[in-house]
Amino acid sequence: MSEQGLAGRGVPGRHGADRRHFGSLPNVLTYGRILAVPAMVACFYIEADWGRWLAMWIFIVAGISDFLDGYLARAWQQQSALGQMLDPIADKLIVAAALLMLAANGTIAGWSLWAGVIILSREILVSGLREFLGTLSVSVPVTNLAKWKTVVQMVAIGFLLAGPAGDKVWPYTTLFGLTLLWIAAVLTLYTGYDYLRATLRHLMPDRK
Repeated sequence: MSEQGLAGRGVPGRHGADRRHFGSLPNVLTYGRILAVPAMVACFYIEADWGRWLAMWIFIVAGISDFLDGYLARAWQQQSALGQMLDPIADKLIVAAALLMLAANGTIAGWSLWAGVIILSREILVSGLREFLGTLSVSVPVTNLAKWKTVVQMVAIGFLLAGPAGDKVWPYTTLFGLTLLWIAAVLTLYTGYDYLRATLRHLMPDRK
């Protein structure tokens, strides 16, 4: 589930509900996204084009489940503290694994490495801020721009996972993926700063 889907999970006094929702479909989708990480890595390193395509599709399905688990949890009132904890972990695991693989095999290289570093750094920063604010019972809403950043980032990684295999179908697959990755990095800087500024307002309410 995306950042915006976390609101309302982990409400105090819902331990019984959390136990009932342990095997709920939204949580099962989250478990599946975590298991998709080693599967994607294994497929990526298969020395055949179909391995890259399969890695791409695993990533795409994981991205779709990211939307579905949050939507279903809210629609079916199956929000839980377990989901709140595991969901961002699953998101960051699959994004980080994909970016690290793409950097290791040279798909992301040179100046484009900075785009990956920016994206990963922002993910770590936001995770730290959310964990700290959680101790203060403070929730920072996610902006529409941040949601679009996530979409662009996911599409970019999908194209890059296809990489050379995709270039055989459309010669600009990798180039298009790198372009989108830079766009996502720029949006990441802006939304990361916006998120940090919003957090500081909660930490220093007298600051203007």
